[in-house]
Amino acid sequence: MLWAGFLFGLLGSFHCVGMCGAIALALPGGTDAATSRLRYAGGRLLYNLGRVTTYATLGAGAGLVGQGLRLAGVQQGLSIASGVLILLLVAVPERYSSRVAGWLGLNRPLAWVKNTLARLFQQPTLPALYATGVLNGLLPCGLVYLALAGALSAPGVAGAAAYMACFGLGTLPLMFGLSLSGRLVPLLWRTRMRQAVPYAASVLAVLFIVRGLGLGIPYLSPQLSPSTTTTSAAQPATVHYCH
Repeated sequence: MLWAGFLFGLLGSFHCVGMCGAIALALPGGTDAATSRLRYAGGRLLYNLGRVTTYATLGAGAGLVGQGLRLAGVQQGLSIASGVLILLLVAVPERYSSRVAGWLGLNRPLAWVKNTLARLFQQPTLPALYATGVLNGLLPCGLVYLALAGALSAPGVAGAAAYMACFGLGTLPLMFGLSLSGRLVPLLWRTRMRQAVPYAASVLAVLFIVRGLGLGIPYLSPQLSPSTTTTSAAQPATVHYCH
């Protein structure tokens, strides 16, 4: 399902342009005589790779949660639950995404993130640009929440991290181009593609639900076989005696 994460990020990047485009356009380090074009482009690339780093780290956290749920014996239902969660998040208006942080008691950490971002914007260095991207990935975003809901059902911690990394890489081409030009996509197309994001998320949710149903469809919804741990638990254990 890594391809699904990349495609979702690619389409969702139009949403990123609308929500975080102002940050990308306001990054420090202009094209003056003291700044070479290569350094300018490299700084913008590092900023976007910082976002990808954060998304992968969040994905690893989601993978830990998903792994714990699978160990609890809800492997098949986890994919279905991820799809249902995505559908619920699609139904929640974007303006409520920032309120989620308040409900989770994250107001103070987010205030620290915003204050640190303000300080980093005064430091046009390459490490500062990378750190700006890392912290930007922590800001409330409904699109990231949708991607994390899908990462819950990824296979293992590494799989969930890779899923979110692919999601971040999907957003990179458009966001990187925007940070370089500022006029990459006309406003009309940005609006239309942002409106298409909920539909793409719904299709992704249906794919997760169908996969979790185990309908026996190759690659799409394979039949889940009993785990080896269950099989071994059903067999009597061999007892060794000391003579």
